[in-house]
Amino acid sequence: MSEGKKFDTDKIQYDLIDPYALEDMAKVLTFGASKYGRYNWKGVEEYRYEAALMRHFEAYRKGEKFDDESGVSHLAHVLVNTMFLYCLEKEK
Repeated sequence: MSEGKKFDTDKIQYDLIDPYALEDMAKVLTFGASKYGRYNWKGVEEYRYEAALMRHFEAYRKGEKFDDESGVSHLAHVLVNTMFLYCLEKEK
């Protein structure tokens, strides 16, 4: 059998994204979509995501691992709020 080639060394490596972090982000987004509607986040002011990000991060720093309302990791909420800010900034 011949050795195959694949020229992918300069390609984006999505496999480097932790699947558990991605899954928990999807859980946060699913919870938010159920509560507020899909893509509702696009119409919210950035400062509100900054505040939410900090609330979740400070809860984590104080030793609280999971959000009471969603049951998902506070750090997953931090990642999602960071994603919202990133997306809103990129759209400017």
